[in-house]
Amino acid sequence: MGEKSDNGIAGLPSAPAAERNKGPILAVLLKHLPVNGLVLEVACGTGQHACNFAAGLPRLEWQPSDPDPGAVDTTGARVAHAALPNLRPPLRLDVRDRPWPVASFDALVCINLLHIAPWAATEGLFAGAATGLTTRGVIVVYGPFRRDGNHTAPSNASFDRQLRARDPAWGVRDMEAVDAVAQSNGFTLAAIEPMPANNFCLVWRRDGG
Repeated sequence: MGEKSDNGIAGLPSAPAAERNKGPILAVLLKHLPVNGLVLEVACGTGQHACNFAAGLPRLEWQPSDPDPGAVDTTGARVAHAALPNLRPPLRLDVRDRPWPVASFDALVCINLLHIAPWAATEGLFAGAATGLTTRGVIVVYGPFRRDGNHTAPSNASFDRQLRARDPAWGVRDMEAVDAVAQSNGFTLAAIEPMPANNFCLVWRRDGG
């Protein structure tokens, strides 16, 4: 993650990938999120997505969060600079902790978390969503996934090896294994949206929702 001037704020960490993929992800969010309500974003990182999506979805209230205090500070600076009426200051939230600081929300958005966190984060994400999501709730998760135990591209296989070399608890997850956790918490996989650079957006809704 390089440091550069981003959105007029000098010196803040900026993720180039967030600028590259904001358009395709926003298109998926426009398609699947409710028209209004509260969106909880977990693992907001630099806060670039929070600012971009709150601007592109003005009828939704956006709550960014991250377990890392540095990320919360960076996102807080971006949120303050953006001054959007529907964008809340970030909260500190580790999906494995209970209770979450947001008791109820209408959508959960998770971008590039599951492969750079231990498996317990996947379990915590869906368990927390099962507690906090409203009946119309939807979960959107973006990132690389294996399908039927296989990588979808050689670049993803290489990325997976790099992740596991950094931390054996990390790695590109099997889509079917993640869905099994979602199902055990009362969610149904409603859409698989192929994305650029061999990524996916996976969309879950409450059973019967």
